[in-house]
Amino acid sequence: MSHADQTRDLIRRYYASFNAGDMAAFLALLAEGVVHDINQGGRETGLPAFRAFMERMNRNYREQLVDIEIMTSADGSRAAAEFVVLGEYLVTDTGLPEAHGQTYRLPAGAFFEVRDNKVTRISNYYNLQDWLAQVGA
Repeated sequence: MSHADQTRDLIRRYYASFNAGDMAAFLALLAEGVVHDINQGGRETGLPAFRAFMERMNRNYREQLVDIEIMTSADGSRAAAEFVVLGEYLVTDTGLPEAHGQTYRLPAGAFFEVRDNKVTRISNYYNLQDWLAQVGA
């Protein structure tokens, strides 16, 4: 299997684990020093920070990702994914409008760096104004 194919499979497993709600399998795909660029936010580094981020996300939102398209560089060191987030806003998140079970459908994308078959960087992007409009802000 080529490096590009290995990376494509890694990212496929990343999203499959996310959609299954299998956080142990999901987090096992990340490097210990993973860098996470948060949409319209800061940069966090390290698996503990990413785990805490996911705990907050899973508490406040229920999401499934569909229509996932994965692209990789020829050497497998980078990947990108485009997808649609189908979500429900469950619990009010800090600095955001009040949650009361609003649903949303949001186009999104992510960029990845990969080393030794582990994700070393994740940068997620979506239109926050679109999300705010959908949840009634």
